[in-house]
Amino acid sequence: MTDGPGSTPDVPSGWAAEQPPPYGGAAGSSWTSPGAPGGPADAPGPSQSAYPSAPYPSAPYPSAQYAPQAGGPYGYRPPDAPRPGVIPLRPLALGDILDGTIKLIRSNPKATLGLSAIVAAITAIPTAVGQAFSFGAIGEFVTDPYTAGTADDPLAGGASQLIGGVLGYVMTFVGTTILTGVLTRVLGRAVFGGRITVGEAWRLARPRVPALFGLVLLQALILLLPLLALIAVLVGVTAAGAFDGADSATVGAVVVAVLLFFVAYVPYLLFLYTRLSLAAPAIVLEGRGVTDAMSRSWRLVKGDSWRVLGILLLTSLLGGIISSVLAIPFTFGGTLLGMLNGTAAGTAAAAFLLAVGQVIASMIAYPFQAGVTGLLYADRRMRAEAFDLVLQTAAARDQAQGWVHAGVDDLWHPSYALGAGPYYGTPPNGPYDQHGPYGPYGPYGPQS
Repeated sequence: MTDGPGSTPDVPSGWAAEQPPPYGGAAGSSWTSPGAPGGPADAPGPSQSAYPSAPYPSAPYPSAQYAPQAGGPYGYRPPDAPRPGVIPLRPLALGDILDGTIKLIRSNPKATLGLSAIVAAITAIPTAVGQAFSFGAIGEFVTDPYTAGTADDPLAGGASQLIGGVLGYVMTFVGTTILTGVLTRVLGRAVFGGRITVGEAWRLARPRVPALFGLVLLQALILLLPLLALIAVLVGVTAAGAFDGADSATVGAVVVAVLLFFVAYVPYLLFLYTRLSLAAPAIVLEGRGVTDAMSRSWRLVKGDSWRVLGILLLTSLLGGIISSVLAIPFTFGGTLLGMLNGTAAGTAAAAFLLAVGQVIASMIAYPFQAGVTGLLYADRRMRAEAFDLVLQTAAARDQAQGWVHAGVDDLWHPSYALGAGPYYGTPPNGPYDQHGPYGPYGPYGPQS
């Protein structure tokens, strides 16, 4: 507060009488530090030049983007990425992947939960029937061990469970492979907020189904090859009679060798599983072949293997827990009914409850796993290839056209990111050469 023109402003207690001018002071005003020429004579201090006479800005920050952010330092705050669909069009965190997967399921319930339930129901029937007969045989053995022990029921129950399990595994292999292609196509459209029918998704995914089958078979062979080799060696050695009359030291050495094999096999399994985890989206969305898609997945995951592995393991654990909790009542009820009621009606009811439990578990697990894998694929392309810029350009174009989603299914092809799509012009007539706007190696140069 001041008393009038020429009076000295009131200064808080303990402050020096000579203060710098406030932000936004009058032009030409200046202030010199104590001890400088023109400053207070009785204030000691090194000689310093006067502060610039140019006025400070009227606000402490030229733009709100440069203001200090809660929980972060001063610096540039990038604008929020557009979010036309289930994810923001920027590199994704774990929360974004989980949230995007849930939004994928909620926004396309017929194409995710409905289709997964149909596939799970078809594949669960043989396994559930075999388990019901097996539980019936176990129940007869518990209630009347003498009669059941002398009959062929336990053997028949075990054979029925084995046959049902084999048929269920084959049908699951076929069903989940087809389902992966369809759900990946649903995800490719959901990133832009578009919806797709089951028939349209199947029409788009159908040409890629043979490549998906080849991928699953080749991956299984690569992952299980060391295990199959171990089994073949043990069977061959046993058949040759090498263990006939072997002492305890020899048996112990074999056991230790097998344990060491599994200790080395687990890292091998996790490493290759991680590096090849993004091959299926590359087949469906990019139209690649089997080996090309595996190489593509290897390059995308390289440099971020630990993070990809952690997300895959964590989301698999979460999906397994959720689906198991929902399926436990039906599985428990079917097991008890199959063991305590040996009639035909009891066996049929047990098979029905077991099938319902497996359908519920698979109905949640299939789309959750496909969603996480597809979003991880999108995230790695954003981080390694700046693919989010391509997605944002397409989102801006679609928004200007009223969110017409025609052509977004082809947007995932790498030619768009390399400047061969409609967003950059088709080389050589477009604004860039055949390598696109970033050159032959993308926006960040050669990737190691």
